Amino acid sequence: MMIEGFHAEVLMAAGYALFLVLVALMLEWLAKHSHQRSEQMRVTGFQFQKELDHWECPTGKLLHRHSVDHINNVVRYKAPAHVCNCCHKKPDCTDSDEGREIEHRVDAWVQSEIRRYHRGFSLALLVLAALILLMQLLWYKQPRELMLIGGLLLAVSALGVRLLAGFQTDRVDMRNINDQRSPI
Repeated sequence: MMIEGFHAEVLMAAGYALFLVLVALMLEWLAKHSHQRSEQMRVTGFQFQKELDHWECPTGKLLHRHSVDHINNVVRYKAPAHVCNCCHKKPDCTDSDEGREIEHRVDAWVQSEIRRYHRGFSLALLVLAALILLMQLLWYKQPRELMLIGGLLLAVSALGVRLLAGFQTDRVDMRNINDQRSPI
């Protein structure tokens, strides 16, 4: 069956490929949004003082840089235990007798393991979309259909290359972490 010069199967395959691309983009956006919200919730009420490289808790006490984990790319900020243990907000803040600790991953969102998981899922959807388009490209040979399928295949490929670049990004070089002043 033909619809305005295109085989119906070509149009359905193109529509399905576009749907898969939209789902992949939606997953990317939702994953990033979710990550940002969880990061904000983790430090709610705390303020980072960039110039002094410490966090300030809601009661005005300070969490100073405590340690740097070069293997896991984590910077830890910690309040003194005696300050937290006598604080009236301790039950709402921490259950640790060692003092409140804030861990900050130095990796950018694109480089985190969770991001790599979601990115892999999005890439799998794009590969599926590309395979559907490739099969249509091999089956149908009319110029209009070749242009439609080829254009979509190029767009899917370009998006896939862009997402793949973020997926393969190397971990942050931690050698100069002591010079870094902002955990956000």
